[in-house]
Amino acid sequence: MATTITPRARPRVQRLEQIWAERQGLLGWLTTTDHKRIGIMYFFTSLVMFGAGGVEALLIRTQLIGPNGHVLSPQAYDEVFTMHGITMIFLFVIPMTTGAFGNYLIPLMIGSRDMAFPRMNALSYWVYLGSAIFMYVGLAGGHAPNSGWFDYVPLASKAYDPGNNIDFYGWGLIFNGISSTAAAINFIVTIFKLRAPGMSLNRMPLFCFAFLAVSFSLLFALPSLSMATLFLELDRNLGFHFYDAAHGGDPLLWQNLFWIFGHPEVYIIILPAFGIATAIIPTFTERKMVFFPLVALAELLVAFLGFGVWVHHMFVVGFATLTTVYFAAASLIIVIPSAIQLFAWITTIATGKPRFQTPLLWIIGFIVFFMIGGLSGVTVAAIPFDQQVEDSYYIVAHFHFVIFGAAVFPILGGMYFWFPKLTGRMYNEPAGKLSFWMTFVGTFVTFFPMHFLGLLGMPRRVYTYPSGMGWTFWNLLESCGAYLLTAGLLLIFGNLLYSYFRGPEAGSDPFGGDTLEWSTTSPPPAYNYAVIPTVSSPYPMWDKRDRELDTRRLERGEGVLPLGHETPASTVEDAEWDEILSMPSHSIWPPVSALMLTGIFAMLLLRHYWIAVGFGALGGLALIVWHGKEYGSG
Repeated sequence: MATTITPRARPRVQRLEQIWAERQGLLGWLTTTDHKRIGIMYFFTSLVMFGAGGVEALLIRTQLIGPNGHVLSPQAYDEVFTMHGITMIFLFVIPMTTGAFGNYLIPLMIGSRDMAFPRMNALSYWVYLGSAIFMYVGLAGGHAPNSGWFDYVPLASKAYDPGNNIDFYGWGLIFNGISSTAAAINFIVTIFKLRAPGMSLNRMPLFCFAFLAVSFSLLFALPSLSMATLFLELDRNLGFHFYDAAHGGDPLLWQNLFWIFGHPEVYIIILPAFGIATAIIPTFTERKMVFFPLVALAELLVAFLGFGVWVHHMFVVGFATLTTVYFAAASLIIVIPSAIQLFAWITTIATGKPRFQTPLLWIIGFIVFFMIGGLSGVTVAAIPFDQQVEDSYYIVAHFHFVIFGAAVFPILGGMYFWFPKLTGRMYNEPAGKLSFWMTFVGTFVTFFPMHFLGLLGMPRRVYTYPSGMGWTFWNLLESCGAYLLTAGLLLIFGNLLYSYFRGPEAGSDPFGGDTLEWSTTSPPPAYNYAVIPTVSSPYPMWDKRDRELDTRRLERGEGVLPLGHETPASTVEDAEWDEILSMPSHSIWPPVSALMLTGIFAMLLLRHYWIAVGFGALGGLALIVWHGKEYGSG
């Protein structure tokens, strides 16, 4: 239940509303630093990217629906399947989870009024938008990346790909990485320093532990990818030889650098899904999460161990047996923290009072697909088996059960779960359940037969295949599943769009949630909380005494900060009251700085290096003006 605003407290709340009010119209959205507005912009931008990646997936499945397909040419197919992977991984899942869910929810969950660095938060969004446009300009112009989302050399070298297709990939991912790095830093500082007094680390929501693990993973993984792509661009454009074996380079350097990023990336994608699951399950089972401390530790361990298994993507390159055995063992060990969470979710559902409403159905679907993907992952950790199925559709099946079934299903469940909080309205429950079953069946029918295709020898990344191979039936079945999956996804968005305009009012806490975001109004006010919440347990919304205390404090005028654009900071471990921070307000400089970055990378792509230096100088000037303003350090 939201904190009641009494007549006595109304003047103080009105003062907060005036101070935290955002500008109206387009200019307000361009200059906003409100974490909720930024989260909404991330949401809709990444949703557009999801649509683009979905169209690309449908083109792939339509091309492969039967032998000797002619929907796409070989060159177009290479570009489409490459952009599908890049889009879903870099432009949809990560921005949707960290950018949209994390931005909107984490300050609300920890009792803060904003992110630690609001203007840097805005910059991360505008850089993400610029990088997405940058890469899709290549597709629109017929010069999209075309060597797979992993972009192996020497196929990606100038000798084999002389156009600028690969340059869109190289510069685009470096550009995109700036956004993810800024967001990761912001989340770490926000979670460590802006928790409500009393929210010690052992009382922090498991959702926040998952995003903390993701943020550290991004900080340590992205430099490897950025360095790999920088080396590639130096090879292609300035005659360096990092990956050229004829001149002392090594193509395996690319694979090592890429997968040092690429396997932690799998957990960067899936850890937010774990966090969403741990938010939804207690609410719909009316039970505290089983093994709360172990689940929190397991989320951190998954991120840590993910950095030690990258070579299991390279079992066929000829490493020494001792090396491959070590990484096979490490790949099996990482199952342990994942299994801890899996058993905790299942036990919580089994021992609680589950209400099988739409959000919980998505989490159950996630658990099913996570187990399927996890079991196939165990099989490819076995070196001899992996060497047989490498680069076959068996790997595609495993990857998609983990990335789509296990990572995207909680995102879809989270959309339903927090839809009332964002809009103040309820979705249609029967349509929600129907959309789940259509998507669940479509996902299974699309991806499970790929295991059989892989065992039958169908290689991945082929744009067509001859008849008589025994592959036609399974490809037809997969493509039919893809169309059913698409219909289910369209029903989700149709349901939410209709409910936004016609859904019944939801109130502040329609599901009986356990975390703090349900204590404020739906949608939340610009300042989030008139009184910074009291926290004395890991389930603050189920602690009625604290919520009643918040109401009394607001009525007495206690706990309301000096009426400015401010939020409290607290100590890292015990969340004891530390200081009051002045928060920067709206600013035009984040989008201007992102525009300068876009100019830099566009000129690097076109090899106009001095013009790129000019854009860099303008960007530096924008940063000077930005930080010269009052409260500009954010």
